Amino acid sequence: MPVTVVRFNLVEPGATPASLGARYRAAVEMAAYADRHGVTTVQTEEHHGVDDNWLPSPFAFAGAVFGATRTVAVTVSAVIGPLHDPLRLAEDIAVLDLLSGGRLVTVAGIGYRPEEYARAGIDFRRRGRIQDELLETLLKAWTGEEFDYRGRTVRVTPRPGTTPHPLLLVGGSSRAAARRAARLGLPFFPSAHLPELEAYYKERLVEYGTEGWTMMPEAETPLLHIAEDPDRTWAEYGGHFLHEARTYASWQSGAIHSAVRSGAQDVAALRAEGVYRVVTPEECVAQSLANLVLHPLVGGMPVAEGWRSLRLFCEEVLPRLGG
Repeated sequence: MPVTVVRFNLVEPGATPASLGARYRAAVEMAAYADRHGVTTVQTEEHHGVDDNWLPSPFAFAGAVFGATRTVAVTVSAVIGPLHDPLRLAEDIAVLDLLSGGRLVTVAGIGYRPEEYARAGIDFRRRGRIQDELLETLLKAWTGEEFDYRGRTVRVTPRPGTTPHPLLLVGGSSRAAARRAARLGLPFFPSAHLPELEAYYKERLVEYGTEGWTMMPEAETPLLHIAEDPDRTWAEYGGHFLHEARTYASWQSGAIHSAVRSGAQDVAALRAEGVYRVVTPEECVAQSLANLVLHPLVGGMPVAEGWRSLRLFCEEVLPRLGG
């Protein structure tokens, strides 16, 4: 049976506080519904200062999801590590680990938007060194022992419940990220299907004498929306898919590798690409993908349409997958 993921970034262009609050609450209700129907993972992410209200606080959202669910994992993919205070992040993750019974998965990346660093007053050029300190601090903090932190002795409480520590992966698409993961003995999460980078990571594991593994996206991992009439859905809601695709495209340079990468300038081109797919339940089952990633509220999608997609996925697709 494939891994099943429901993704939320809570984007809503032109939102009011009331409409955005309703979207947040609907996402938590959707997560609870997905959990009851056996979905594997809820995925969320972090971006700051985006006009369309992209979620900036993934751990707060994860806490709400954990309070409403019992078995589903929540993957934060990715947290922008250098934007966080290391000790506070260690505490937040430890609390969520305890609250959820070990269901939190954190992918720590360094981001690729200089404007996010500028608004936080952090030097974008130092992001690699800051990330090194952050990851090293998290691993020390979760032991529950005292350690030296910037010239003073500290101890972080509470200690998380997961042994040896909450699941922490290093994300990225560079050799520097792969080296960082290997040096620390942490799993590596390439941001796209990059077999050469995976091989480089494994070589560095041997070099450093550490152990690790990769969680790499498949070569084909489309973002799905389930509908009984895909033509109608593209005609009525294609602008929401295009909004997200064009937003991602505006952030990415040639050096950035992402599983969500589109060059489409209009809805017709986006549909032809296949990065975003609107499929019937029967077509979804027939795709035989290793990962089924549902994106019910993509690009500010109306909540009612998001619910239609999720219900079709849970009630018409999942029962046919078995397992």
